Amino acid sequence: MVPQLTPSAIRFAATLHIIDSSTIARLPKQVSGRLPSRGQVAVQAAINGHEFQTVLEPDGVKGHRLRVDQDLQRAAGVGAGDIVDIALDVMSNWPEPQVPADLATALAAAPPQIQDMWRHITPMARWEWVRWITATANPSTRQRRVDASISKMSSGKRRPCCFDLSACTDPAVSNNGKLRGAT
Repeated sequence: MVPQLTPSAIRFAATLHIIDSSTIARLPKQVSGRLPSRGQVAVQAAINGHEFQTVLEPDGVKGHRLRVDQDLQRAAGVGAGDIVDIALDVMSNWPEPQVPADLATALAAAPPQIQDMWRHITPMARWEWVRWITATANPSTRQRRVDASISKMSSGKRRPCCFDLSACTDPAVSNNGKLRGAT
């Protein structure tokens, strides 16, 4: 069950834009400024009254974006070009990330102590591992990151290091760590 939004939820209107094949809503600068981090932020959200949980992603210029996938568009009855009403409540408990198949396979094949570590790190830390691995469009770089993740975890590292948490790391929508202009 999805918790209800609080009366103090941050509310604003935004236009849904397409970048490459992704639909996103850019948060107004003043809305991003009210969030607790320039990096990812877990939120209870609503688009036109349809509630869901997600993690806002940074846009690389001190702001945030909300990815609106096809399932969410259908459920909320919205699409690219629509102006939508959005409400956000920051969550202290992070939802679980969708673990990409290549990482899931590597974790399943990893020694038990790595599997235990993965289960016992916070969901926020799991989001960071997933984000670091998926922050490249190059298949060989991605494989190196999957391998490096298992290696780092085997040496006790609970989070990836050495990447800008406030950058836009989705290669489908960014250039040089910044969200590409919406079309």
